[in-house]
Amino acid sequence: MHTLTCFKSYDIRGKLGEELNEDIAYAIAAAIADIRGPKTVVLGADSRPTSEALKQALIAGFVDHGVDVQDIGMCGTEEVYFATTHLAADLGIEVTASHNPIDYNGMKIVGPGSRPLDPLTEMEALRLRAEAGGFEKADVAGKVAQVNPRTAYAARVISFVNIAKLRPLKILVNAGNGTAGPTFDVIKAQLAKAGAPLTFIEMDHTPDPSFPNGIPNPLLPENQPRTAEAVRAHGADFGVAWDGDFDRCFFFDDQGQFIDGYYIVGLLAQQALSAHPGATIIHDPRLIWDTIELVEQAGGTALQSRVGHSFIKALMRESGAIYGGEMSAHHYFTDFMRCDSGMIPWLLIAELLSTSGKKLGGMVAERQVRFPTSGEQNFTIADPAVALKMVEDTLGGAAIEISHADGLSLDFGDWRLNLRPSGTEPLVRLNLESRGDAALVAQKLAEVRALLGG
Repeated sequence: MHTLTCFKSYDIRGKLGEELNEDIAYAIAAAIADIRGPKTVVLGADSRPTSEALKQALIAGFVDHGVDVQDIGMCGTEEVYFATTHLAADLGIEVTASHNPIDYNGMKIVGPGSRPLDPLTEMEALRLRAEAGGFEKADVAGKVAQVNPRTAYAARVISFVNIAKLRPLKILVNAGNGTAGPTFDVIKAQLAKAGAPLTFIEMDHTPDPSFPNGIPNPLLPENQPRTAEAVRAHGADFGVAWDGDFDRCFFFDDQGQFIDGYYIVGLLAQQALSAHPGATIIHDPRLIWDTIELVEQAGGTALQSRVGHSFIKALMRESGAIYGGEMSAHHYFTDFMRCDSGMIPWLLIAELLSTSGKKLGGMVAERQVRFPTSGEQNFTIADPAVALKMVEDTLGGAAIEISHADGLSLDFGDWRLNLRPSGTEPLVRLNLESRGDAALVAQKLAEVRALLGG
């Protein structure tokens, strides 16, 4: 088999036909069976048109090579994470391309205990074995069982909040016609049974593989107005929108203003530290000052990780951190297999608003003024390494600190930047922040954009 370019920094993602197809999916399953020898694997898939066929190819690859499969059907990525541990499986795979264009798909893989596979060793070994081919079928085929652990998963999600602390709130939820709707319905039913005084307005709730309202990626500015308008129209206390496999959730305040995920990390970090004084909180390197300040004020320890779920999950295990957050809206919880969840954060925010008596917009407004940001800027650049070196050569002389821990970070005291190649898309991503000077952010953004030819 040719070189498999669908293996990315921390998962599998590729253009359909060219980089990922059913034959490749079969080879990946056969490679896993050959070099890892799992007895049982959990498989799930999102609502994309090609996801079920790719999952069936994985099933065939596992069954032919003697591995039993527990198929949990259409679900979110975090349901696979949960089921892998809950069902004591040796491995779990969610077939998903998350927020990528419709002509892409991919896979997210975890090992026993929902542990991520190491990108440099385990994932690389899978790639090489899948490319090599020459698989021999097992003498005894594996078995397939249809399993539905969603009720147990929903109970775990709800366990993160104290139902008695919740006050009446109206919450708008936008599933983006992705995978979140059916799972949310089970969570909503359990909340109602427990007496939670929450009212929900649902939009784009039914999975639809044609994505009539666009690929569910709430991070894109063009996708935000529909949710914002609905929040205002219904007088909701806040809004939540999910991406396609709902391992990320995005927030809107009661005025329909989109809340950058960076500031949500700070809120959840403080909330985690109020319950676990002195704990460690993990953050990514793109935007850091707000999180570090809030964590230190709350008596915790801020620890930086590389971007990407596999790196953060590994550091969660190594450090014993109670919570980890990425500005891209991935939120990780020790009590959720140290994995990311898009359902737990909105419940925690509902509890935070209930106990504080404050509005979401008011809670982040001060932080937005204190640490204004550029918003993530994306550039299509043929050679990212050359671009990063050029920026460092041009600006690095004035920096008080230079880091290559993940891409390039330059700290100038009153402002800083992080520039890094995407781990999932052919892009270079730029983030800037300052200490209370939005005009400086705009000025420096214009200068760096000019350097990058943007």
